[in-house]
Amino acid sequence: QVQFVESGGGLVQPGGSLSVSCAASGYIFSLYTMGWYRQAPGKQRELVADVTSGGLPNYVDSVKGRFTISRDNAKNTVYLQMNSLKPEDTAVYFCNTLPAGIIREGYWGQGTQVTVSS
Repeated sequence: QVQFVESGGGLVQPGGSLSVSCAASGYIFSLYTMGWYRQAPGKQRELVADVTSGGLPNYVDSVKGRFTISRDNAKNTVYLQMNSLKPEDTAVYFCNTLPAGIIREGYWGQGTQVTVSS
């Protein structure tokens, strides 16, 4: 059974940094591109970054230069380092495959809350 367990969120001031992690299980992690997604209150979930099975990252324009995605295939874990955080980065952050749900349709983990506020 595919499972994603996100952790590491919290409250941070604008301009601060935070790192979130996602432990994946139930499938061959190393074969799939992984993505970090976020959902702000009242908004649709959006992809913010992804990393291919070989470790090549991609970012949406709004986080380029501030966020860094990485993965450790030996630990079945994907990471997101977030620097220079802005209030508009406030959201629940989720990981999933890219495209999402290709292994377990409709499934999302519990996510981790990131709040950027002074």
